Amino acid sequence: MRLRKKPWAEPEMRQDPKVLFEPVEKRGHWQAEFGNDRPIHLELGCGKGQFIIEMAKQYPDINFIALDYQHEVLVYLLRDANEAGLKNIRILPSMADLLLEYFDANEIEKIYIQFCNPWPKVRHQKRRLTHPRFLKIYDGFLQEGGSIHFKTDHADLFDDSLDYFDQSGFDALKISRDLHHDDLPPMPKTEYETKFTAMGMPIHFGLFQKQRIDP
Repeated sequence: MRLRKKPWAEPEMRQDPKVLFEPVEKRGHWQAEFGNDRPIHLELGCGKGQFIIEMAKQYPDINFIALDYQHEVLVYLLRDANEAGLKNIRILPSMADLLLEYFDANEIEKIYIQFCNPWPKVRHQKRRLTHPRFLKIYDGFLQEGGSIHFKTDHADLFDDSLDYFDQSGFDALKISRDLHHDDLPPMPKTEYETKFTAMGMPIHFGLFQKQRIDP
């Protein structure tokens, strides 16, 4: 969705050290950035950050990184993080294509991909964040046994993604085609999830684990 340009957003974010415009410098040094050795979780396409803000509040012993390319939404995430006094969150204004430049092997424990663009046209499907092209990128920095949490309202994207994860060597640990009517532990909702759930739309959910390498 194209948002109205907010020329003040980037200057505001550049004044805050939680927003990293040059994350290449942090590759291999994320624990030093957070000042601890706690697990690091990454959300791709975080939007205004409703989900990751709540996660950071609920799990202070986990470090969270939020990535989105739109300054117009990230600035609100930053404001909410500051209002809540959160120290365990960092913000990356960037594209997912560049992630291997930002993270070294085994730096990330979990990845959240939620309500990403479904790119329904065949010629555009390589842009899907669950496409094998991206799963190969994630594999380069996700810990062995690390996991990817995937949510979508788009049934065709979900069905295709099940194949993508299988082809890319991820084990499906949990699959739900109606998340909020299945007996699964509750998690904070994204902005889209809140909207779609209120409309009665089923939410598709998958938990996928990077295969462990036997010694």
